[in-house]
Amino acid sequence: MTDRKHELAANLAKVEERIAAACAAAGRPREDVTLIVVTKTYPADDVRILSELGVRHVAENRDQDAAPKAAACSDLPLSWHFVGQLQTNKVRSVVGYADVVQSVDRARLVTALSKEAVRAGREVGCLIQVALDAGESGRGERGGVAPAGIEELADLVAGSDGLRFDGLMTVAPLTGEYAGRQQAAFEHLMDLSTYVRRTHPAANMVSAGMSADLEQAVAAGATHVRVGTAVLGVRPVLG
Repeated sequence: MTDRKHELAANLAKVEERIAAACAAAGRPREDVTLIVVTKTYPADDVRILSELGVRHVAENRDQDAAPKAAACSDLPLSWHFVGQLQTNKVRSVVGYADVVQSVDRARLVTALSKEAVRAGREVGCLIQVALDAGESGRGERGGVAPAGIEELADLVAGSDGLRFDGLMTVAPLTGEYAGRQQAAFEHLMDLSTYVRRTHPAANMVSAGMSADLEQAVAAGATHVRVGTAVLGVRPVLG
């Protein structure tokens, strides 16, 4: 086993212990929570190692990095999640490899995703990114739609060819009433999920929590956690 594989295996084991402990504390079965490893800025070689170690879900946030990496790893049994803010001019490329787009936050993006999914003959899962710091603009600092806009967008995704409405995603906000209150933020997201599932019962995916706050996300009821640094290490600074 290479040094890097040893390192990633050890880090994965620690993250697994954290998730298992959080599930136990919340009275949830461990299988309720899916780990998504965020591989942004790390090479395809690391993705290959992660796959060998049993990881099945990976996430990227920049198409220019993700597209060649996904192509290099196309032989692996992986589900690719796109978690970054997505420009419509990148949609065709992203639909080529992403199984789930977690950052859907506007109608124009839904239209573009639907068009390209149909063209590619694919079904793409979509999560609506919820901005819990959204001000009067209705948008968050790191993307996302205000809670008031979820229902309309959910209906649009669910009614669009080539798309599957899977649920909701959020990033713990740095400003606003939930700043520094990750568990309260994630609990609010769960309340919003419960409301959405009244009309879209299959949309039961709730993606929340990262390396620093995965325990709070699990306690709140998240079904998926997105962990990067705790598995891969501190990211190099992008030039």
